[in-house]
Amino acid sequence: MKTLIFSIGIICLMASFFGASEMNEKQTLQMTIVYDNYPFDERLELDWGFSCFIEGLEKSILFDTGTNGQILLSNMQKLGIQPEAIDCVVLSHDHRDHTGGLEALLEKNSNIEVWLPAFFSSNFKDMVRKKGAKIIEVESFQQICRGAYTTGVIQGWIREQSLILDTDKGLVLMTGCAHPRIVNIITKAKGLLNKDVYLALGGFHMTGFDKAEIKSIIDKFRELGVTRVAPCHCSGDETREFFAQEYKDDFLKIGAGAKIQIQ
Repeated sequence: MKTLIFSIGIICLMASFFGASEMNEKQTLQMTIVYDNYPFDERLELDWGFSCFIEGLEKSILFDTGTNGQILLSNMQKLGIQPEAIDCVVLSHDHRDHTGGLEALLEKNSNIEVWLPAFFSSNFKDMVRKKGAKIIEVESFQQICRGAYTTGVIQGWIREQSLILDTDKGLVLMTGCAHPRIVNIITKAKGLLNKDVYLALGGFHMTGFDKAEIKSIIDKFRELGVTRVAPCHCSGDETREFFAQEYKDDFLKIGAGAKIQIQ
């Protein structure tokens, strides 16, 4: 089995704003791609969609749930991720390739907070509530737990929220499909926390873009100070190739089963 580990230095945060006497022990933030249409770990089943498990924060977070619940649960099992280990699910937008696995997950663990954009359908919200999970309806920027934030709903031809992880190296920005355009989302994230994006990860929604537009977007990444990139899902093969050429060692080739560590 292939393993992908990127170690990035990160200083521990203060244990408490109110002056806990000691610093927290150094923690490792780990992101595992559970569901994707790009391969990495050959044991995992590929399917169109995206899901990433984040651990090492106050709460463990599953960002998006892929398309098929059985594939999601099977991939989690192969990766050693127990449904009971998930505290929060953050859903980027109301497309099945990002929400389809949620119902099957809630059948295994309903003691979960589901952070979803407020515009989700009443039928979807009713399903979540009937399974016993708690819904947090998102409209604007807010903290999910220490070190993790939702951008709030970003307007675009399809509205979407993204996930921000705040590290000492800068922000880790995780996108589902980046329908409001990836450059707009990066600009929004930088402004919300007044920090540069250290790593942009997820679907960039650039499949089918022509070469000139892809290169223009990569130039914008550089102008905006994005240090590392890890495009997957709907980013497109050519997009990944161009980002790899530009970012070289700071391009992370990821897919289902890839792990990224920040410590």
